[in-house]
Order: sequence, then C-alpha cells, then structure tokens
Amino acid sequence: MNLKAAPMLSPAGIHADSGSLQRVNPLEETGWDAALQAYPSSSIFHTAAWARVLHATYGYTPVYFTLRESGALQALLPLMEVNSWLTGKRGVSLPFTDDCEPICVNAGALSGLLKKVMEYAEDRDWKYLECRGGKEFFAGAPASTAFYGHRLILTGGEEAIFGRVESSVRRAIRKAEKGGISIEFAQSLDAMRTFYYLHCKTRNRHGLPPQPFRFFQNIHDCIMAQNRGFVVLARYQQTPVASAVYFHWGKNAIYKYGASDEAFQHLRANNLVMWEAIKWYERNHFQQLHFGRTSLTNQGLRRFKLGWGTEEHNIEYVRYDRRKDGFVTVRDESSGWYSHVFSKMPGFMSRFAGALLYKHMA
Repeated sequence: MNLKAAPMLSPAGIHADSGSLQRVNPLEETGWDAALQAYPSSSIFHTAAWARVLHATYGYTPVYFTLRESGALQALLPLMEVNSWLTGKRGVSLPFTDDCEPICVNAGALSGLLKKVMEYAEDRDWKYLECRGGKEFFAGAPASTAFYGHRLILTGGEEAIFGRVESSVRRAIRKAEKGGISIEFAQSLDAMRTFYYLHCKTRNRHGLPPQPFRFFQNIHDCIMAQNRGFVVLARYQQTPVASAVYFHWGKNAIYKYGASDEAFQHLRANNLVMWEAIKWYERNHFQQLHFGRTSLTNQGLRRFKLGWGTEEHNIEYVRYDRRKDGFVTVRDESSGWYSHVFSKMPGFMSRFAGALLYKHMA
C-alpha cells in the first residue's frame, strides 16, 4: 500500500462518499458513552471511561475516527497516539486492551475510514498503526500477533452454567467454600489497593513488573466509581489471598485482571472468586463474560479458562508498518529473557521499573 501520494487529513471533519468522517476526542464529546450503548458490539474499551484511564495515566492522545450518517454511528476506530522518546510514535487501538475490534455497522463502512487513518498516520509520522482485533477488516493482512480468547455464555441459569464447568474446577470451588474462604464485592479505592498488593506479588511470580498504582487508581475513578466494574476479594481468616478486577458494559462483562498469593494456592480461592463473579453476572442478566486474551504459549492459563466451559476463539492483532510500507508480524512479548530479571527484583524495584516503562510499552 503506497501512502506517499495520499492527501493529508484536514483538522476538521471531512466528507466521505457516504456520511461524515470525523476525527474526535471522546473526552471532549458530550454523551459519547450514552451514544455507544446503542451498539451491541461496543465494549468498555470503546468508552470515554477507558480513554480517560489511558490519557490520565500515561498522557496518550485520543484520536478516534468515526463515520456517521444522519448523526448515527456507522463505523468507529478508536486510537491512542503514543509518543515515546524510547519506542517512537505510533497509533494503537488500544493500549493495554485485550481485544478492541472496530465498530462497523456494515462491511463497507470502514474502508473509507481506514484510508483516512493511514493518511493521518503519515501526517503524524507514526512508525506503525496497530489494531487489536478486527483483522477481517484488513483484507489479506496477516495477523501481527495472535492470542486465544475465551467467552463464557451466561445462559440457562446458574445450575446449567455450573454443569458445563469441568469436574476438577467444581471440586476446587467446593474446596474453597468448605475451607473458610470469604468473598467480598467492592468498588472502593481500598479494595483496589488490596488487589494491587496481590497483583504485585503475581507479576513478580510471572517475571513482569506491575503497572503503576495510578493506573489502577484511574480505573477506580473512571470505571469502578461509575458502576462499570468491581473488585472481587477472597480472604482467609481476614488475610487477602486472591482477587480479580471485572469490567462490564451493556450486557457483556470482562475478567480483566486476576491476582493471588501463591502461599495460599492450595485453598483454591481463585476458583471461588471467578465462580462468585459468574453468579453475579448471571443473576444480573448479563449475556457473556469474556476471560481476556491468553498467549498461545501459556497452556496453563488456557486450561484454566477452558475449564469454565468457555468458548475458545482467536484474537488477532494487525500492524501496518509505515517504514516497511506493509503489514508485518511481530513476536508475542508476553515473556522473554527479561522475565528472569524481573522475577529476581525486590518488590520496590519492580514497581519502580513498571512506573518508568509502561508508558513506553503501550
């Protein structure tokens, strides 16, 4: 794809062959989230709330491209411009997001929009454009990176859902219930602090630095405080042993982060945390719970998610490299040599490294 002869995108909205194509900032658009609710394919990641988390934490610039007809949204590609002295300038849809497919009412609505996005990428001198989901909209493009995705369909009632869970998972749930694990649903900043304590332990175990606490504080302020998610805490004799963060939007929910204290792994508190969240979502008439992305090499996490009776699918990212003038493939960087380094770091050093690096990693 040759971009050199393409005209530049004007600062204001421009008119496509059909409808009005605009570049907008959802943080400045009154009623953005309310308007999204009309689109079943929208997720929490398309909302101004998630844009605010990313902008407030890391200073990324929201660059959302929309195509509207008679005021109705026909297509949306949400992007953040990441401008890093360390890793360069690029457009990502969206940073720290598992799966964020473009919203597209019909198959042809996105084509004109993508052309203008490419023109804007050249104008801003992005190294690349990455879309985390929606590969089908890029005809013939290879997946830059692929992951497993898992969805749990919340139909048929609690008993039916429990019946679809593998027997080993059911036993783990019963063990946690009989072992004196207590469960708490919370939306407070204190609950988020407790989660973060466990999250740091878990990231160290996996050889990865944690994101800075301000990221989770912004999640609390922008999502939890707006009743779009919660923290589930598991305690054993008042000691926090496992926790998870869930988001929800419309009739869909996502398991975004999980954490635990390995010293209490034998109590199977993680299983009870997940089961209590599933029951809450089923009782409140949600349609599905997404378990997020899983690296193709992480068979242990894949088995854990499949054990809940989930449906497995592929999550495929697409990356257009402007310097190579084409779509490229990249290595899944979920793990590597650095995992050993970070696993040996003291907690305070790992947190410091995370605070320095995540803005550039996006």
